[in-house]
Amino acid sequence: MAKKSIAPVRTITGAVELPGDKSISHRYAILAALAEGTSEIQHFSTAEDCHCTLECLRRLGVAIETENGRVRITGAGLGGLRRPRRALDAGNSGTTLRLLAGVLSGQPFESMISGDDSLRRRPMRRVIEPLTRMGASIRARDEQFAPLEIRGGPLQPIEYTLPVPSAQVKSAILLAGLYADGVTSVVEPVRTRDHTELALAEFGARVERIDQTIRIHGCAGGGPGIPRLEARRLVVPGDISSAVFFLAAALLLPASNLLLHNVGLNPTRTAVLDVLASMGAPISLVSVHGSSGELVGDIVAHYGPLDGGVISGTMVAQLIDELPMLVALGPYTERGIEIRDAQELRVKESDRIAALAENLRRMGAQVEERPDGLRVAGRSSGGSGAALRGAEIDPHGDHRIAMAFAIAALAAEGESIIRDADCAAVSFPDFFSTLDRLLER
Repeated sequence: MAKKSIAPVRTITGAVELPGDKSISHRYAILAALAEGTSEIQHFSTAEDCHCTLECLRRLGVAIETENGRVRITGAGLGGLRRPRRALDAGNSGTTLRLLAGVLSGQPFESMISGDDSLRRRPMRRVIEPLTRMGASIRARDEQFAPLEIRGGPLQPIEYTLPVPSAQVKSAILLAGLYADGVTSVVEPVRTRDHTELALAEFGARVERIDQTIRIHGCAGGGPGIPRLEARRLVVPGDISSAVFFLAAALLLPASNLLLHNVGLNPTRTAVLDVLASMGAPISLVSVHGSSGELVGDIVAHYGPLDGGVISGTMVAQLIDELPMLVALGPYTERGIEIRDAQELRVKESDRIAALAENLRRMGAQVEERPDGLRVAGRSSGGSGAALRGAEIDPHGDHRIAMAFAIAALAAEGESIIRDADCAAVSFPDFFSTLDRLLER
């Protein structure tokens, strides 16, 4: 369990190419495995999570080659996956487990998928319920925790309204819908990231959105007019959820000037830029263009005081991965940060509400923890502002907590220690080396 020392610095400056987007890499890999022909995916994510997906696909009989960020996947076709000889291991990746549960539900064999201790504590009932309605047989520990034992087979189309906004559950249903005889519909009361829909269309599936409903036409049976998935050459854009840590550093440190190249700017993912802009952040977008249905561009950020604000309601689902960094910025803002309606943070890689409150208090911040969020005082509300002090941070094995507090520590008084800093590799193995290269002490 490596520790990382973080000392205060003067500024951050330079240009950085972020790792490939995690969410998109998962989806491209899974659909390439189900397609016919060989797909080539460039700038594939370096995250451990995404390589868990690749390893699971290998165990399902898919031929995969990786070299220098490029992945070549020879698809097995929708009906070509093989029964794995042993349980599939999703590691720490909820995306891997949930999306592959959708695929495995349509297979004519039994399989088991599990993960590490953290993943086995995360509730899976919300994905089990719709897949069971489609005809899969799924057994789980205490009816909601991994490992999941899945007996797949022919599936029936359903119309399903998500009780809780979740791009992962939506994606699992849509992937299972490829194996259904008819049209499967998912209704999402709050729009979530749409990478699955865009990727499905890119690979040739018939998928459409009508208002809040996404419809996928089953294609496992083949036949005239039934689409097949076809191999593609694709480039994964940079991960905006990783970009937020560097943006936060630029906003915190005087005289900062940072350029982030080729970042994914999908409108369902850029709410964090809107929130930061509403707080007064001097952020601009340049060179925006389309690539395989996704928007990509460069982000320029400079130092600037932040006002703070409240994040609640429908915004929470659109910011779920970025909330830890936004919360850790709270003491440095004028009015502080308040998060409401974010119960989902309790069941991520850690209880992120508790972990954020605990570590902010260690650094001297004033925090009110609530069941569905927390309130962090800013400068004008009695907070410590730039007087946050260095502390020993316990990320509880959570990559986003570790990275968020590494950034907060850059502007604190005194040295901070991040325990178990290598947990950042779950999403960004080179985070600390990339950060060190950009800092001026």
